[in-house]
Amino acid sequence: MGEITLVRHGQANSSATTEAEYDRLSALGHEQAKWLGEWMREHDRDYDVVLSGTLRRQRETLAGLGYADAATDARLNEIAYYDLTDEMTRVHGTGTHDPQDFVTHFPATLTAWRKGEIGGAEGYDAFTDRVRDVMAMAAQPGKRVLCVSSGGIIAQAISDVLGLDIPQMARVALPILNTSVHRIQVTDHGLLLTCFNAAPHLDTAARAEQRTFY
Repeated sequence: MGEITLVRHGQANSSATTEAEYDRLSALGHEQAKWLGEWMREHDRDYDVVLSGTLRRQRETLAGLGYADAATDARLNEIAYYDLTDEMTRVHGTGTHDPQDFVTHFPATLTAWRKGEIGGAEGYDAFTDRVRDVMAMAAQPGKRVLCVSSGGIIAQAISDVLGLDIPQMARVALPILNTSVHRIQVTDHGLLLTCFNAAPHLDTAARAEQRTFY
């Protein structure tokens, strides 16, 4: 059997209001990635394939884990959520960049995106197709594959495994921690979710305040 390990990037620039501003790790994000890399070297097994998306925050996380020279795959890049939020403001007057409103705004935005009410550089079907494509590539029998990505991609990949629609997918996305670990087993009967949102490198009293969602 194979195994896909999905890791979300470390904390990014949470004060950002644009895609470009958001796309870099904070000082804590770099620490989170370093801590996870240390935990992996001490407790995890070797990976046969390691890759990340092409976004800066994903590549910086990959480097923090100790895989600076690993390959990249743009299919692991996050949804352009700030751009979609701007579209929601233009079309529906409901756009927001406040993380406190994410619980309601995220599923509403995805629903409008799927309906074609908002667009941007990528359509909803193109997004879901590329997530399925990269997961199919990573589902290599007998291989361990590590993918550093983002919350929206991880939530969609898990939703595909579990057969979830947008409202449930949003509930998967909301609690995903920065540098969290998610594992999917590759079997003859399909993909099985075996681990969700683990953060063993942050599971100490000393690091309890270093667990972040954005």
